[in-house]
Amino acid sequence: MKLQRKNRLRALSLGVVAVSGALALTACGSDDTSSGPGNGDTSKDSSAAAAPSSSSDIDCSDAKGELLASGSSAQQNAIDAWVKSYTAACKDVRINYSPDGSGAGVTAFLQGRTAFAGSDSALKPEEITKSADVCKDSQAIDLPMVGGPIALGYNVPGVDNLVLDAKTLAHIFDGKISTWNDKEIKALNPDAKLPSTKIQAFHRSDESGTTDNFTKYLKAVAPGDWKYEGGKAWQAKGGQSAQGSSGLAQQVKQTAGAISYFELSYATDGIKTVDIKTKAAEPVKATTENASKAIAAAKVAGKGKDLALELDYNPSADGAYPITLVTYEIACEKGNKAESLPATKSFLNYIASEDGQGQLADAGYAPIPDAIIAKVRETITSLS
Repeated sequence: MKLQRKNRLRALSLGVVAVSGALALTACGSDDTSSGPGNGDTSKDSSAAAAPSSSSDIDCSDAKGELLASGSSAQQNAIDAWVKSYTAACKDVRINYSPDGSGAGVTAFLQGRTAFAGSDSALKPEEITKSADVCKDSQAIDLPMVGGPIALGYNVPGVDNLVLDAKTLAHIFDGKISTWNDKEIKALNPDAKLPSTKIQAFHRSDESGTTDNFTKYLKAVAPGDWKYEGGKAWQAKGGQSAQGSSGLAQQVKQTAGAISYFELSYATDGIKTVDIKTKAAEPVKATTENASKAIAAAKVAGKGKDLALELDYNPSADGAYPITLVTYEIACEKGNKAESLPATKSFLNYIASEDGQGQLADAGYAPIPDAIIAKVRETITSLS
């Protein structure tokens, strides 16, 4: 299905919309949705099919029915904006995305309960192997769609600017630094008036690609100080936990002394973020532009049509923010259900389009670099 490039669709609110749903139509595997995520939807019913908007990159074509997806909470704000745009044009499609976390999303997809999954980590080799059960005579592939910085949000009264590095972050999240006026933090912030407030470090309670990427950074840059294997599940002892990126952001906002990790789009309502000391001359701020500089240096590590990326967590370039993630949409390369394939390809085509990617910066994300997103568009067209 080839997108018809047209004018941009922009006049949209990017507020967070509650997105969840229990639907019957899936792309790969069985039709069983009895244990599927969510209990609502993000679009309105319509009895009439809609033609593609004359001012967008949206091609509805044969897309219709209900589309179930789940996974990464990191991309929820982007998904909300995309769904609002897409369903305004394609009124015969209802899209339900439940932000249950990357681990839950991959599990639901591999069980054949969703059309696609969102994950902040690429599929593991064993997950690709297992995907053959739902992707008939094929496998699942990773499609990089959303980029962005993992911000370190903090709530330290009286401290408006804070610099930390990988070693100090490893000590904070491993419970080896307990107060904000610790000598390690002072050394990085000689001009700050650091209080003796107790550090309250929060981590994800659910399996999360955000956790995976944050701990990959710690392991890559401070291997002597972060001894844990890593993965979607938090492994360090101590600290406190909360569900999803929104849960962590809420804890930081309401807890004096708190620090946690979440996507920049969740650092709202006055939440301050840490500048990260790298090998560059100056500490780097968590911005979409700085994340894009890091993602642009990523290499495609996947095989065939799998577009999993290998990120550099220890960049030396000025302004390259080191703690970045890429959220993938995971779909079957072949073997998709005929009744849901048109809607799956139509929606994925839109979010990979110039218009779809163009909405990301306003929502606090970084668009996927041109060379990579071009491969994504080509791959989506070939889904069958």
